[in-house]
Amino acid sequence: MSAPLASKVTTNSAIKSATVYAILICISSVHLMNDMMQSVVSALFPVLEQSLGLSLAQIGWIAFTLNMTSSVMQPVVGLISDKRPAPWMLPVGMLASMAGMIGLAFAPNFYLVLLAVVFVGLGSAVFHPEGSRVVHLAAGSRRAFSQSIYQVGGNFGQMLGPLMTMLIFLPFGQKGAIWGTLLAATAIIILMKVVPWYKKQLAVHDGKMQQRKAAGNVKPALAPKVVAYALAILFAIVFARSWYAAAIGNFYQFYVVETYGLTIKQAQIPLFLFLAAGVAGTFLGGILADRIGRKKMMLISILGAAPFALLLPHLPLAWVYPLIVVLGFVLQSGFSVSVVYAQELMPSKVGTASGLITGLAFGMGGLGAVVLGYLADARSLSFVMIACSVLPLMGLLALLLPKDRKEA
Repeated sequence: MSAPLASKVTTNSAIKSATVYAILICISSVHLMNDMMQSVVSALFPVLEQSLGLSLAQIGWIAFTLNMTSSVMQPVVGLISDKRPAPWMLPVGMLASMAGMIGLAFAPNFYLVLLAVVFVGLGSAVFHPEGSRVVHLAAGSRRAFSQSIYQVGGNFGQMLGPLMTMLIFLPFGQKGAIWGTLLAATAIIILMKVVPWYKKQLAVHDGKMQQRKAAGNVKPALAPKVVAYALAILFAIVFARSWYAAAIGNFYQFYVVETYGLTIKQAQIPLFLFLAAGVAGTFLGGILADRIGRKKMMLISILGAAPFALLLPHLPLAWVYPLIVVLGFVLQSGFSVSVVYAQELMPSKVGTASGLITGLAFGMGGLGAVVLGYLADARSLSFVMIACSVLPLMGLLALLLPKDRKEA
């Protein structure tokens, strides 16, 4: 190879590497804004409970509507985009979320709040599978790490929910949701950089796959029964994590008000600590998973959280703060790993795999919010927290997962 040609190849490789990391940061930033808009919904719960006179069951229905809209549509979007990827869907999803933010700010009753939440859920459903595909194309050999960067953006957006309650919604009320339109607009601007890169990489990826097929260098697919068995176990693990997270995210703030006599503003602190620790756990979990394996990391994550979950409802207030930090860190360290594990089970259906796992997480969390809301109204918040504390023990099922299967 001539010196000028070698120099050109080296330069192109460096540019490609720099662009990949730039794309990962961009898509993670958009994920942050997407999930911040979703967090607006839960952050409004204390305000809506008082201003619209909602019951805990109605609060649960709002969470259910948000999560189920996203859950049902995510696998559908993933399946469609696996057959015909559509980069333009990314900004369209943000426009739907923007409409939802406007609706939330001005909805005068419970039913119009639900309608606004549908738009937020649809926007999220469109974004997540396509966003995961962008990450998959930009990841190179560090898939779990790259997925963790992407998920950290989303978790950081969720983490800001309690802060929004304290700083925006308690002082300004429901109309404070209008600021969410700025998030959507910013996300659309960032996506104007991502979409052209995404289009180009899809063409490059398709060309590489054709070459590998022609050379007979494609790893054979797993048997459908094996994939179905592994996905069933994975779904059970996601179910346990999502229901427990629904209990903490939607009702723990009311629980600490009732149990420890905190104000709504003070109740946001343990919730914020749980979510903030989850951001750090998600990032570290991705790094560790690339080293020790996806299956081991998932087992450490949810089963490791079980002792802390069992202790939480029985602690004095002073011990709640440090324990909930550890709980959030350990529990969330395996979520991005679950997505990568599913993608590697279904390498030709990355969008579908991502939609199934992230969609299932939202859907199960939404269903959990409704069931737990009715239980809290019928029994007590204390009963709900104690009952949910056993859910992480379902992490034992991770022992039954097939060994990791990385793409060739």
